[in-house]
Amino acid sequence: MARGLTIALVLAGALHALPSSAGEADVIGATVDRRSAGLYDFDVTIRSRDTGWDRYADRFEVLAPDGRVLGVRVLDHPHENEQPFTRELSGVAIPRGIDRVTIRARFKPVGYDGATLTIALPTR
Repeated sequence: MARGLTIALVLAGALHALPSSAGEADVIGATVDRRSAGLYDFDVTIRSRDTGWDRYADRFEVLAPDGRVLGVRVLDHPHENEQPFTRELSGVAIPRGIDRVTIRARFKPVGYDGATLTIALPTR
C-alpha cells in the first residue's frame, strides 16, 4: 500500500511540472538566475503559432502566486521562422517570501490561452 502511494505522489509531482495546457503561445521552458537579493534574470522559451504581424506571441509575463505581474517582456516582432524561441527578461524584482513564479505568454490577438510554467526561484 505504501509503495502505491509513493508512486502516485511521484506521478502527481511529474504531472505538476508539465505545462498546464496547449494554445497559440505556450511557455515550454525557463531558467532563472538570482542576480542579487530580490532580483532575478529569466530566460524563457516559447513555442507559438506565429504567422506574421497579425498573429504572433507579443509578450510574456512573470507572475507572483497571487497573480500579480512582477515582470513583462514585450516581443517586438513575430517569430514564424524561429520556433521555439528563447528570450530573456532581466532584473525582475521579486518580493521576499515568494519562492516560485508562473510564466505565461500572450498571443496577439487571442490573449493568454497557452501553457504556463511554474518555476521555483533559486535561493542563491
